[in-house]
Amino acid sequence: MTLAEKLARLPDRPGVYEFRDAKGQVLYVGKAASLRSRVRSYFQESRPRDPKTDALVRQIDDLAYIVTDNELEALMLEANLVRKRRPRYNIILRDDKHYPFLKLTTNEEFPRLIVARRVQHDGATYFGPFYPATAMRETLRLTRQLFPLRTCSIVIDGKRERPCIQYSIGRCNAPCTGWETREGYAGTVERVQRFLEGKDADLALQLTKEMEAAAAELKFERASVLRDQVQALNKVRERQKMISTEEVDQDVIGVVRQGSDACVNLFFVRRGRLVGQEPFFFDRVGGSADGEVLSAFLRQFYGKSVSPAPEILLSEAVPEEALLAEWLGGLAGRRVQVHAPQRGPRREFVAMAEANAAIALQHHLLSRENRHQVVLEELRRALNLPGPPNRIEGYDISNLQGSEQVGSLVVWENGGMKKDDYKRFRIRTVEGADDFASLKEVLGRRFARALEQRGTLPDLVLIDGGRGQLSTGLKALGELGLDWIPVVALAKQQEEVYRADSVHPLTLDATSPALHVLQKIRDEAHRFAITYHKKLRRQRTVQSVLDAIPGVGPTIRTSLLKTLGSARRVRESSVAELAAVPKVTPKLAQRIWDHFHAPKS
Repeated sequence: MTLAEKLARLPDRPGVYEFRDAKGQVLYVGKAASLRSRVRSYFQESRPRDPKTDALVRQIDDLAYIVTDNELEALMLEANLVRKRRPRYNIILRDDKHYPFLKLTTNEEFPRLIVARRVQHDGATYFGPFYPATAMRETLRLTRQLFPLRTCSIVIDGKRERPCIQYSIGRCNAPCTGWETREGYAGTVERVQRFLEGKDADLALQLTKEMEAAAAELKFERASVLRDQVQALNKVRERQKMISTEEVDQDVIGVVRQGSDACVNLFFVRRGRLVGQEPFFFDRVGGSADGEVLSAFLRQFYGKSVSPAPEILLSEAVPEEALLAEWLGGLAGRRVQVHAPQRGPRREFVAMAEANAAIALQHHLLSRENRHQVVLEELRRALNLPGPPNRIEGYDISNLQGSEQVGSLVVWENGGMKKDDYKRFRIRTVEGADDFASLKEVLGRRFARALEQRGTLPDLVLIDGGRGQLSTGLKALGELGLDWIPVVALAKQQEEVYRADSVHPLTLDATSPALHVLQKIRDEAHRFAITYHKKLRRQRTVQSVLDAIPGVGPTIRTSLLKTLGSARRVRESSVAELAAVPKVTPKLAQRIWDHFHAPKS
């Protein structure tokens, strides 16, 4: 079906929709209470105009959607698809880390405390996640110092003859030998749980009473151990800033923006104490409201096995606040409140998060700009360029025994890959495997068009190869009168840079940021060329399989592949499924099925 036909047949039901471009790449993923009204609104002249949505609509060539039972299911599915697809026009959290948890293996008879990257439903108790990971390592170190839990993974039967070194240094009471009872070990586990749950004040009071009782009974060695534990707990509490007189658990979130960049700062408040904070960064958020940025953050951050606090405070109200709260409550297994306070102490907490977000965003932008300037200056100096190479174009050729020869062009501009300017070329004039002639054709076509249309020219041309590829590139540009554009070649094995003004190749330091940029561009050009080459080979294979069937021409072949998705699905489909494909008659469907299922001679 065409896009117009799909728009006409959209159901009036909740679901998730995907907009795709002419190449089939996902541009945007969204959810809707009514797919019909929401998706059609993008194509109505009366819709509010903004540059981002206008650019999206201009590129939409196809539409796919999934119907759900309710809007909550649509929200959950949308969060998963955005995290998986990372579409260009969605607000994407530039953070793919999985923050660590501490796992208390309460599903074992003698539990251990270990590090876990994901929460699993295995009967163990998880604490976290910890932001940053250094907080987890410090907590793990302190817990093992305070409480003698075992660190080994052996089966505890109480029959070992002698304990390990952990017993000698006071880090384990050796339940493996039977010297510590199950009841005693269970008491230690209970204290560890209370400590990790943040109930350190009650725990410190209990340990103080036990210390005083041990001292009264003249058990001074035991009293000294308890004293050290109490002192360590008090130091932990002193490091945590008290921001609320209420013993509440909150996630306090503030957002600030500068241009198309945004920073969300998250405060983790547990039992009224600030136990940690973390900044998260977004780019390309131009045209989106602060509430939309916060909504995207909530869905993407808490969708990664992160349990939200019972109360989430936001600097701006988010769309569909009640629906988000319901979804977060399902993740946490309890009620979660989401709201943007306007006054009072809670508004002051949010303002503090906003102030820290502003500082983090400023440092982030400065460091990014400084890093970019350092790379440009090093490239200019190392390659003896007339100026900083703000735009670098990388080229590569790919073929297999001379068949399906292709070329690729990738662009690095202002510190990042500019995928909108990528181009791929199918070699037209070269027969056989001749990389040099193919490279000359690609460069000639690209720069002849740029001169004809007065297009953008690069500050540096980078070719995947050695001295031969460099000579070809210089000759191609010289014939067009563009010999003033610097050209270099980067060889793969020794990572040597070949230049026109030097007989000997240049070897940059392996840690050089300039070399890393050149490698990134070279590898991206190679990847882009290989991807296109594989696509052409796959298309040729598919065409040869289906074209061998009498009565299947280009039109029928296209209809089969578009409806069923692949040649493999065509082979596996029944006669009825084949006959349901547009333009395929029942007689032809039977012929296709017989072709793939004929008995082998």
